[in-house]
Amino acid sequence: MRIVLSEEDKTPLADVLVAGFDAFNGPVVGPHGWKPLRLMVFRDGEDAPAGGLMGHRYAAWLHVLMFWLPEDLRRDGLGSELLRRAEDWARAEGCVGCYLDTLSWQARPFYEKQGYTLFGELPDSPPGHSRFFMMKRFR
Repeated sequence: MRIVLSEEDKTPLADVLVAGFDAFNGPVVGPHGWKPLRLMVFRDGEDAPAGGLMGHRYAAWLHVLMFWLPEDLRRDGLGSELLRRAEDWARAEGCVGCYLDTLSWQARPFYEKQGYTLFGELPDSPPGHSRFFMMKRFR
């Protein structure tokens, strides 16, 4: 056996892990296995995304991994619309809720306005700040 450390983003490891998780957890998780979600925002006339939301469904929950919009696309309801669309997708996929994390200087008040509640805090992540874990259970 050998162990190889890699800092490459694209390796065959993700495929191996997803297949292994599906095989091991499938009998318990059932049809709510892993499925990616990408919501991309494009400025008119541009081919590259300006921002968006990235997450995945697993075990009947949507996990929002990254959500970012450039400053000039904030505060006009676009962020709320993206999150609503992600939640609508999750409901259609059979999810019972959504969870995410945000750092202390980021968007906790925004998520609270969207109905998310705090369920955990990791202090000193990074040092001097906190990482907040938030969730929203769908009705």
